[in-house]
Amino acid sequence: MGDESTSHSVSQLGGIDGNKSCETQVVLNVYDLTPLNNYTVWFGLGIFHSGIEVHGKEYGFGAHDFPVSGVFEVEPRSCPGFIYRCSVSLGRINMHPSEFRTFIENVASEYHGDTYHLISKNCNHFTDDMACRLTQKRIPGWVNRLARLGSLCSCLLPESLQVTTVKQIPEYHHESEEDDTETLSITTPRVSEELDDDQEKRLLSPLAAMSPVAGSGDVTFVKEAHK
Repeated sequence: MGDESTSHSVSQLGGIDGNKSCETQVVLNVYDLTPLNNYTVWFGLGIFHSGIEVHGKEYGFGAHDFPVSGVFEVEPRSCPGFIYRCSVSLGRINMHPSEFRTFIENVASEYHGDTYHLISKNCNHFTDDMACRLTQKRIPGWVNRLARLGSLCSCLLPESLQVTTVKQIPEYHHESEEDDTETLSITTPRVSEELDDDQEKRLLSPLAAMSPVAGSGDVTFVKEAHK
């Protein structure tokens, strides 16, 4: 989760007292990383990715090699490389879309792609942080339980995930003056045959799931606020 000293809550941004027309639902969308979840979920375990949906867009956090925003947006329930499982309603907020854009850009400055960590700062930590700031609620415990087990995480990862991965180098291109988003493009993929520390952090990252053939699809990075 982000540092408390730089945390920006809805109340700090004045969103809760906004116009009723700006009311929107906050939804947690959960994905399976492996079909084995269908069996392990009965024991309260699973390997999941999650994104937070606000104002018709879903926001997640992924790994790359650079000290810039790792926060990205996709169409709801359509994160590439994962299997959509379910949605959990976290409540409603009153926040204008432009106000939310300011909020998410500030959050993005705390979630750089090169700080992604499988155990301590993964996509589910990001959505939990977002849920707390927006609704003062936490995401369900089962979504990130495997990371909380810490030392057991590596041995519980299925063999299907411990295979050769393609590391991809993101480039950022200005997309629109209206929404100030950055588009990800894929350049010079590098294939690695060993599971090293960099690959480990990508196991729960949608950026690692995108193939160089398929490209980046509809994934766009959120430009972080400059402080």
